[in-house]
This record gives sequence, structure tokens and C-alpha cells, in this order.
Amino acid sequence: MTRDLGFSSSVVELAGELIRRPSRAGIDDHEPVLAVLEDWLAGRGLPYRRLHDDARRPVALLVEIAGGRPGPWWALDACVDTAPYGDESAWSFPPDAGDVVDGRLRGRGAADSKLAAALFCHIAAELHGRAGELCGGLAVLLDADEHTGGFGGARAYLADPRAARPAGVMIGYPGLQEVVVGGRGLWRARIAVHATSGHSGSSRATVGAVSRAAHLVRLLDEAPLPGVSGEFPLPPKLTVTFCHGGEGFSVVPDLCEVGVDIRTTPGFGARAAEALVRAAVSELDERSPAPRPTEVRPVAAWPPYRLAEDEQPAAALLDAAAGEGLRVRAKTAGPSNIGNLLAAEGIPATAGFGLPYEGLHGVDERVHLADLPVVHAVYRRAVLGLLGVRGAAIGW
Repeated sequence: MTRDLGFSSSVVELAGELIRRPSRAGIDDHEPVLAVLEDWLAGRGLPYRRLHDDARRPVALLVEIAGGRPGPWWALDACVDTAPYGDESAWSFPPDAGDVVDGRLRGRGAADSKLAAALFCHIAAELHGRAGELCGGLAVLLDADEHTGGFGGARAYLADPRAARPAGVMIGYPGLQEVVVGGRGLWRARIAVHATSGHSGSSRATVGAVSRAAHLVRLLDEAPLPGVSGEFPLPPKLTVTFCHGGEGFSVVPDLCEVGVDIRTTPGFGARAAEALVRAAVSELDERSPAPRPTEVRPVAAWPPYRLAEDEQPAAALLDAAAGEGLRVRAKTAGPSNIGNLLAAEGIPATAGFGLPYEGLHGVDERVHLADLPVVHAVYRRAVLGLLGVRGAAIGW
């Protein structure tokens, strides 16, 4: 296939428009970024609709291209909300620049994942014109509730009775050298540590909740975790992510809340993670009794997952990359992602193949555009293969 540089220019133009509409999770109104997408899709006659959460907030756009022959549906997924900017004074250009300098598209969301959203929209437009030749169908999910951690767009898609359940999903996270085929799971909890309140100047010695929480943090940090086992290439990991308590200098606090995030593996799953935390809590309460026992409140649990390299859609993406002359490897990621949510639903997913990038979730986020034509060609080849288009017909 001849790589169409005009196509690439159109993708970059749409991605730049999306970047210039700030859509930071929990900060910005997402209507402007959704409006850009809706105008683009409507202008090309693509079938799309909004998806809403239980509170009727719009959380995603769903594009659906139904093929003319029977077969499974597949999905492309990219988020159009973003991480916050952080310290804007540390950026060397405006975080909502959306421009191209020295071959790099600049701004928050360039890497994660507005460029991928623009690319997937263009692939949908290309397939829409020849949908009758396809088996099954292609869905493109443009998720506006990913960076909140709630994954509202993906949840609304899976819950929508009108949407065909996908046989697999390819998520457009960036990175050219790898196809991400798995990730560690997670188990998260809030821990309420109690104590007796009092005055810090009192003659009576009182161990406050913050001090007890500090003891618990040490117990958690020192808790033994297993190493790598079996075919899963990463070990579990425990991180204490916050510790909140106290109201001033003169008050001994009676409550301190601790957050714990454990990344799980097939050999150390959610039950093992919870057991480890509860063992540390029991040791704390035994060594340092308080008026109320320490409370563990689990808030989230996702399973780890890993696709075999011959399992779809990983096989299609790896084969397509090889067919376009790229040498990529299958990777299991340390961070959890939408792939974990999909795995819990029994839906296989890849969670990354895209452009080289800098500054993802940090300062000066940007993607290198030189490889955009080949990334487009890889996704196009993979999608067409999954939709029953073979051999020379992939060139259309």
C-alpha cells in the first residue's frame, strides 16, 4: 500500500483541533472536544452516537461501521480526555498548543491519546465507504472518561444493549517498539486508622492516628511480596499512595486515612493482596491498640491479563507490524489500563501500539510524526484482516 501523506496531514489536523480543546479529567468541560469530533464525523456521514453514564453525563462517542457479511465485531479505543497539565510554568510551550514543531505534534493529549483518536476516526471513515466488503463490524470508542480512572466510556459501551459486543479491542496508547498484550491487575483500598483524640500539650501521652498510620505504612512497605512466577513476566508491587489526617498543631488526631495500591499478578491476585493488607492491619492493632479497630475498605479490583501472541487481536497487530517492516515485541505492562477492565469482561485487548512520544502525563507532551504513515498502515492492515479482508485486497 502506498502510504498517503495527505491522509497523515488530515489526521494531524484533527488531532491538533482536539488538543486545542482542553479536556482534563475532572477539570474541563468535555463538550468542546466532543463537538469537534461530532462535527468531523457528521461531515463525513459516519454513524455515531453519544454514550452516557448512569447520571446521564456524556462519557464517550461510539462510531459503528457494520459490515455487509456476518462475522465478529472488533473495536478501536482511544481516550479524548487527558491528564492535568501540572505546573504550566514548567512547560516550554502552551499545554494546549496543538501545533507541529520540528516534526512533533505538541500538547497535552498528543500522546495519550488524541492523535490515536484522530487516526481511528480516519480509519473508520475509510472503511465506511466499503463496509459491504467487510465481515462483522468495526466500533470506534472515543472515551471521554478514561483519565478519571472510572473508565466510564468503556463501561457505557459494554453496558449498551444496542452495541455489538466486541470479540476484541485495540487501545491506541502510544509507543512504536511494542504491542502491549497484557498488564498487571490491581487491588486498591482505603484504610481508616483510629486513635483517641486529645490535646498535643496534655501531660497524658497519647498515640495519635497519624502516628499509628505511620506505623502501618512501615508494616506495608516491609511486607514480603513474591517475585516473578510462571509465564507472567512481572512481580506484584505495593505502593502506599496517600496518607491524610490531622487538623492542626494542638490536636491529637483521632482519624487518619491511608491509601494502598497493589498491582497484582496471576500468582498474587486480589485475595492475596487483601490478605496481606489485613495481616498488616491486625499486627498494627495488636501492637498499638486503639478505641476502634482499623478498617479496610476495598475500592477497586481488576484482574491481571496477558494474551498469547497468537491470540486475537494481538496476533493481527503483531502480524500487521511485521508486514509493514517493523520489528516489535509483545509486552506486558506494569501499569493497569482499560485492558484489565475488558479482561474482567472476558474481552481480549491490546493496550498500546502507536507513535514514539515524550512527556506523557508530564511536561512538554508530544509525539513524533515521522512514523504516522506506518502506524496507520499497521492498524489498517490489522483491522482489515480481522474484518475478513485478505491478501492483496488489503491494499484496496
